[in-house]
Amino acid sequence: MFCLSIFSVVLCALAAAVLASPIDKRVTHTGRGTYYDVGLGACGYNDVDSDAIVAISHEIYGGGGNCNQWMQITNPSTGQVQYGKTRDKCMGCAATAIDMSPSLFESLGVPLGQGVQTVEWHFMSKDWSP
Repeated sequence: MFCLSIFSVVLCALAAAVLASPIDKRVTHTGRGTYYDVGLGACGYNDVDSDAIVAISHEIYGGGGNCNQWMQITNPSTGQVQYGKTRDKCMGCAATAIDMSPSLFESLGVPLGQGVQTVEWHFMSKDWSP
């Protein structure tokens, strides 16, 4: 009986530790990365091509809840990682595709002339900034 009580206490402590651990809700997407000439975006900000700007699919954009949220973008073929700020929506993009400012696109190690690259990306926490 004593062993059963000890086992129950240990099991409860283990369950409490697991429940108290932070849960990583980050979802990494893989999709098509392209570039576009930025300007006045759907989030209401006027940006320039030299800014690290991202337009996300209209399917994810919704009501603009991700406006000004940073995302980490990786070129899986080179391992190059950059950060871009969500400031626009892309009406022609599939759900996991993103459109980037020319400078952000090139900073992933791909020349503009290539036009398209596969990217992996995820949103950073709302309060994160590089």
